[in-house]
Amino acid sequence: MKRYALVLATVAALATAALAGVETPAPPAAGPAASAPNGGATGKLVWVAAPGRVEPVSEEMRLGFDIAGKITEVLVEEGDTVRREQVLARLWDADLKAAVAAAQAALAAREAELEKILAGARSMERKEAQAALAEADTVMRQARLEHERREKLLAGEVLAKEEADRAEKEYLVSRQRVEAARQRFHLVDDPSRAEDIKRAWALTDEARATLDRSKAYAAKAEIRSPIDGVVLRKHRRAGEMVSVSFDTPVVTVGDIGRLRVRADVDEKDIAKVREGQRAYMVADAYGERRFWGTVFRVAKILGRKNVRTDDPAEKNDTRILEVVIDLDQPGLPVGLRMDVFVIVEGEPEK
Repeated sequence: MKRYALVLATVAALATAALAGVETPAPPAAGPAASAPNGGATGKLVWVAAPGRVEPVSEEMRLGFDIAGKITEVLVEEGDTVRREQVLARLWDADLKAAVAAAQAALAAREAELEKILAGARSMERKEAQAALAEADTVMRQARLEHERREKLLAGEVLAKEEADRAEKEYLVSRQRVEAARQRFHLVDDPSRAEDIKRAWALTDEARATLDRSKAYAAKAEIRSPIDGVVLRKHRRAGEMVSVSFDTPVVTVGDIGRLRVRADVDEKDIAKVREGQRAYMVADAYGERRFWGTVFRVAKILGRKNVRTDDPAEKNDTRILEVVIDLDQPGLPVGLRMDVFVIVEGEPEK
């Protein structure tokens, strides 16, 4: 009975240290399953204990839509491997596609108008304007000759004054028509004005920006994977509505090619922990097996605990410092709670 009581007291002390975070000599390895990667540890190891949780190297990325709508399809299932930029889910987007098509048509019209202004009049238009000018000039010369002839007849009192006035009027009208035809020819033949070209460019740029905005908004109806990884959780199904007023993730993805453990080191132990220290982790599901790793990052700000245990007496307002540990090997399930032991004195046998 005394030996049994001693064993219970030892186990209770180790469990309390793992939850609260203490500095104490590490217990000896129980056998091959509890040994370090190099086959064991020698000498006295002093460690800081902390609760931790397994996460992907990319952390867990909860992906949702940037706009509200109805999900038409979710293209992946939990456990699927996904590639960067792969489409994972879509919203109903018929109205968004129609807006893109309208913007494309408007841009095409503006570009055609710009090309017309830059090119100027076609050769056929120039020839037509030139022919109209020549015709008006011929009519004017004929009207001038008729006017001069009737002026002579009027001076000899052979022609009535009304006939002479009518000839003069026809001559003046023909001169005005020649001038109008000349202006028309210059308008067609001259290059476009600088202000017309600038206005055409501005309208084209505006139409192009409208198209880009329509495409960007339509792209919000799709969720694309930001990384190469695995679908860890599928939160929504086709037919469900999503909103931007509250958190509505559709899928959670992560890169589990490498794993990390995020540990909560108690405030009183933070001075002992630094980057590069070795650490090992144990979990109830794996018995006494140790999973080794290296401290990758130590946070620069204290916060509240992230990892909760099942101990009803656990304090929720404990201030902790996050420590991220790179695991030496993958294979653990994401989210697994582990007891972390950061070695602060002594080194495992090399």
